[in-house]
Amino acid sequence: MDPVSGTSAILEFGRFKVDVFRRELYADNRLVALGSRAFDVLLALIDARGSILSKDEIMGFAWPGRVVEENSLQAQISVLRTALGEDRDLIRTVAGRGYQFAGQLRSSAVRSLSAQIETNLPASTSDLIGRDDLLAEVTAFITKHRIVTLTGEGGIGKTKLALAAGRHVLPSFADGVCLAELAPLANEALVSDTIFAAMGLKFSGGVASLENFAKSLGSKHTLLIIDNCEHVIDSVARMVDLMARANPNLHMLATSREPLRAEGEYVYRVPALDMPAEDVQDPAALRQYGAVKLFVARANAIEDKFSKNSQSIAIVATICRHLDGIPLAIELAAARAATLGLDAIASRLDDRLTFLTGGRRTALHRHQTLRATLDWSYDLLLAPERELLNRWAIFAGSFTLEAACALVENDETSPSDAVDILANLVSKSLVYSDVSGERVYYRLLETTRVYALEKLNANGERQKYARRHAEYYQALFQRADSEWETQPTKAWLETYRRKLDNVRAALDWAYSDKGDQTIGSVLTVAAVALWTELSLMDECRRRVETALSFVETGLDLNPRGKMHLYAALGWSLMYTKGAMRETGAAWTRTLELAIELGDNDYQLRALWGLWASHINNGKFAAALVLAKRFFEVAQNSTDPFVSPIGDRMMGVSLHFQGDERGAQRHIERMLDRYIPPKHRSHVVRFQFEQRVTARITFSQVIWLQGFVDRALRTVKSNIDEALSINHPLTLCNALAQSACPVALFVGDLIAAEHYIDLLLQQASKHGFDFWHAYGRCFKGMLLNKRGNFETGIAVLREAIDELREAQFVQYLTTFLGSLAESLANAGAIEQGLATIDEALARSDQSEERWGLPELLRIKGAIVLLTGKPTSEIDGEALFLAGMEKARKQSALFWELRCAMNICQLWRGQEKAREARDLLASVFSKFTEGFDSSDLVAGKALLDAS
Repeated sequence: MDPVSGTSAILEFGRFKVDVFRRELYADNRLVALGSRAFDVLLALIDARGSILSKDEIMGFAWPGRVVEENSLQAQISVLRTALGEDRDLIRTVAGRGYQFAGQLRSSAVRSLSAQIETNLPASTSDLIGRDDLLAEVTAFITKHRIVTLTGEGGIGKTKLALAAGRHVLPSFADGVCLAELAPLANEALVSDTIFAAMGLKFSGGVASLENFAKSLGSKHTLLIIDNCEHVIDSVARMVDLMARANPNLHMLATSREPLRAEGEYVYRVPALDMPAEDVQDPAALRQYGAVKLFVARANAIEDKFSKNSQSIAIVATICRHLDGIPLAIELAAARAATLGLDAIASRLDDRLTFLTGGRRTALHRHQTLRATLDWSYDLLLAPERELLNRWAIFAGSFTLEAACALVENDETSPSDAVDILANLVSKSLVYSDVSGERVYYRLLETTRVYALEKLNANGERQKYARRHAEYYQALFQRADSEWETQPTKAWLETYRRKLDNVRAALDWAYSDKGDQTIGSVLTVAAVALWTELSLMDECRRRVETALSFVETGLDLNPRGKMHLYAALGWSLMYTKGAMRETGAAWTRTLELAIELGDNDYQLRALWGLWASHINNGKFAAALVLAKRFFEVAQNSTDPFVSPIGDRMMGVSLHFQGDERGAQRHIERMLDRYIPPKHRSHVVRFQFEQRVTARITFSQVIWLQGFVDRALRTVKSNIDEALSINHPLTLCNALAQSACPVALFVGDLIAAEHYIDLLLQQASKHGFDFWHAYGRCFKGMLLNKRGNFETGIAVLREAIDELREAQFVQYLTTFLGSLAESLANAGAIEQGLATIDEALARSDQSEERWGLPELLRIKGAIVLLTGKPTSEIDGEALFLAGMEKARKQSALFWELRCAMNICQLWRGQEKAREARDLLASVFSKFTEGFDSSDLVAGKALLDAS
């Protein structure tokens, strides 16, 4: 049997088998991974039957109609030899002449794989960029299924993919590959004649004679590509059914914006080009995405000096995302960018339908502008389909069937009609459906949405449906707010997080000139839980500030709504931009309204917010008073687990005031008594996951008391838990207040670097301004510890100035102490003294006592560096004062540091015995942490004494 004429064309040599029809290579009956281009090279060499093929001949077979570099062929030869493994010598290189296949085929009836196979496919004129995987899939589907339809919206690249697939499978069809182009047809009666002509058959006689035509097909092994079927789809479907029944060897590949719905049809929806997510920033990574590759290639084809620097690639990625990865839109944008520049394109994407023009002159009219492409699809819709597509364009992002029906409720369209129309629009590639989860979601591509919104504007209906959209999401999120109290957090987020884009769109309308600010303020209040769960505090702040601006200028909102808004403002200001005055004012107003309304829950929230504001701004004595007041109000709460939160607040307050034992008792009691609610409501009520937050303080107090290993284990497990709950604000809090400082102080610089990088990345991603400043402070401390004082001091100083200006000073004295020590070690002794004096003054003013022993030790070390006559006396006094403070606080870690400085000083004063006894008495109190840098240094001092 001719190996390429049947339904299974098999070539065998050695331990290998080639299935030409399926385009697969097997070794010892195991499938070998081989790319499409390498497979073409293998076929070309086999086809030569031992003759030497020149490089140009092979490239002409594997890259028909294209000019490629010789290294492209060399790369594919290398891939092929790797696939052949130990038999790589089957592909021989003949110096100066080309390549030769040295295998012996076990078939005597092999004919030329490429010669005389008939086709009317046009030669390829450009690369199929970013579609290698799709091409492999489609060619496989053509061999496995007799009827394949490529569907997708206009401009997605269905035709180009179909033609490329036809060229690739050409050797597999003994009687050729035929192309029937239906785009120019205006009359369905011409469908049959067009297909007949494409197949080289002279036939006319209308539909009545179609069965006779089908019989004339015989048993030819042919692939028929039917391109652009959507406007004549009924006739195409009838033809396909008849031909499929008449000839079992006939395969058909159709392109259409909707399926043919023919018997045995396999529908393959052509996806957009792969695009980078917004968080992908690395230019090298961006360049690997198909959408970016296509844009750059097309821009270069027009202007070979088109910029490809990092900034330009980032803008290209943004443009591609906004164009939904649609190849036609990207090609049109690239053509414009080559002449207008990237910034002009990026700034005019809202007007894409007007300026994205200038397609190839030889292209179909509807492929020469983006608007024409959409006009073609839109004009094929029935009137009710057009109307609902326009209305559903109000949705931003994804929407549910329930939302779609709600938007057209009370119109002439019944819910059942709306369901049918939505299904039809999905089928016609104008609406996308996502069936990957438990619930189906729908969305319009952004370009389609812009087009449909234009139509809605022209009909004068946009405001009507924008209001209906906002009212729907207001009601939905009022329900969400109540469900949040009872549902598990994960389930609640899965239901509501995908609705965030529509909340944003509804609020944009509500606060616009033609909107309804009352709807906006109510929706803002209802959406606070979602913003908080997603740690979108900056967005929450901006939306709340907008709502309050209307309230303050006369918008009638009930006191409870105002209370909710002020509370949301207090939360969101804390870690974005809020100084003490702004944050405190918001929480004070919340507390006043809560007392007025007799709302115990919001009194607790406000007291917590005021306490946190005082902690963040270094008012530790006042914070302790607020923590005690929280305890009192908590006694009247119906929530039995609110009181343990008061324990945490007490523990934190006592820690900062230097009472580490008292802090530990409160934190341990909190951890013993607190059981987090299943729905994690305390994250919204008190901003953080409470157990993770309690262990922040716990790790600090046990580290200070000398339990170094236990502290590091607590830090690690705490960060792991913070990562697992997927709450960025809790994670950043744990990193900034525990993981980074503990790792730095105990000298685990590798762990410190990991935690610092994670903090900076998370804070930057989520807009947590102050946590980002903290991260930079820790980065500067790390650089200084590694001896890079020039950079470390600059980074640390800049971040400290930012925190000082914002009055976010919770750890400012610690950072100032580190800066002072680094300045002195770098030779700037006077600057170091001034800085440590500022830190000590702040410590005294705020009653922040936990780090005081370390500040005294640092000042003592700097005083010694001055070399003044009294420097040793003054330095010793500071070390001893620090040591005494550390003992009173049970801060064994600080005590050891002070003892080491005293030991070094006394050894120089011929007091070696006293020095050793002092250090040994402190060192003996440790039971763990002997690998940490301070204990290693302490042991070395003892050994040297």
